Amino acid sequence: MAKFEGENSRSVLDRLRSIKIEEKIAGVLVCGLPRRRNFKVSRKNPKNSAVSPPLERLWKLLEVEMSDLELDEAEMKNEQLAVLQSAVRILQAYDSEECERNRSRKEAAMELRRLARNDASARETLAMLGAIPPLIEMLDSDQADMQVASLYAILNLGIGGFWICRNKSAIVAAGAVEKMNKLIDRGSIARSVSDAVIANFLNLSALDENKEIIGSSRAIAFLVEAFRAVDFGDQARLDTIRAILNLAMSPDNVPRLIASGLVPDLMAAIGDMQVSEKVLSVLSFIVSTAEGRTAISQTSESFLILIDVLNWSDSPRCQEEASFVLLAMAQRSFLHRRMMIETGIVSSLLELALIGSPLAQYRAAGILEWLKLAGEEIAFDGESEDRPRARVTEAMAGEGREMCDDRRAVSQLVQQSLLLTTTRVLRRANLLPT
Repeated sequence: MAKFEGENSRSVLDRLRSIKIEEKIAGVLVCGLPRRRNFKVSRKNPKNSAVSPPLERLWKLLEVEMSDLELDEAEMKNEQLAVLQSAVRILQAYDSEECERNRSRKEAAMELRRLARNDASARETLAMLGAIPPLIEMLDSDQADMQVASLYAILNLGIGGFWICRNKSAIVAAGAVEKMNKLIDRGSIARSVSDAVIANFLNLSALDENKEIIGSSRAIAFLVEAFRAVDFGDQARLDTIRAILNLAMSPDNVPRLIASGLVPDLMAAIGDMQVSEKVLSVLSFIVSTAEGRTAISQTSESFLILIDVLNWSDSPRCQEEASFVLLAMAQRSFLHRRMMIETGIVSSLLELALIGSPLAQYRAAGILEWLKLAGEEIAFDGESEDRPRARVTEAMAGEGREMCDDRRAVSQLVQQSLLLTTTRVLRRANLLPT
């Protein structure tokens, strides 16, 4: 067992082997050097050169060492396989008393969690040995420590990239989502169990085929409640919003997220720098639907919050996500464009268009183009309700007085805001150390 306590022990053994090989190679070369002085090259037999004897000995030495390494590696793999098989047998055992069996299965689950933590091949081997079904069966236990041991073992079995996707599919196919939903439906569960369930939802929802299965269950309601409940700065809060983001990538889950009342909580969470980027990413999926845009606009001070993000010069990713949400809102609704103008978005957009990232600059310019249309209000002709005509009703100068020409008002506002923004940027630049 000492050989498999982690990758550190393997690296130490590899270093020792390499050191021994280097010492032997050095010895062969050194021992071959004196012979070169008295060795005469035969013209009749060009194969007899001054360097052939040490090279021949060196080649033989390397062959022996490589064969020894291959044997050692095969032996290590066999021993590791035996350890994995032993742990899986304990999970699958039914021939002992209930109390003793539970204790043994808990220890076996903890051992599997350790073995699968940093070894992708062990995860695949454990899945093929049948470790997933008994671990999921352990979730029926009433003991919180059994549930936690099982959940984290399942989590480690599903961690990984493309080649571990089969494990994620197998975990869901074995009924993990249903078992976790049963834990949720029990009502109040231990915080440790709740954190483990959130981590598993995050891991399993990374696979596209699992997003709809998880989203159609009780998972969304549970994640929304957990996002509201956990404290700021908690790792569970970050795992929760990341799981919600994974689910939001499926169009079928977006209406479910909106119906859960998540949007006000997302807007309130903006400002917590640990989760703000993920929150804005979720909003970028929600804003793609009419219901999502309505929910955002109806949230108190939503435009003020999003406009404030445009000024976060130290968080370009947040600026890009916020500008995307505002651009989607401006494109689809004249009312939303008017609300943005009344909130004072133009100066922030101009500053972002000057000093933001290339993507943020592009989106800020797009919003400004749409805001030019906000000076026009759609009215209906008195003779026909189906024939609209545009008339100018108010200016964008921010002072509320009416003007005859909306284009002139927009031009004046842009020039004034550009002058103020440029002055502010230059003043800020002069304060930097030279």
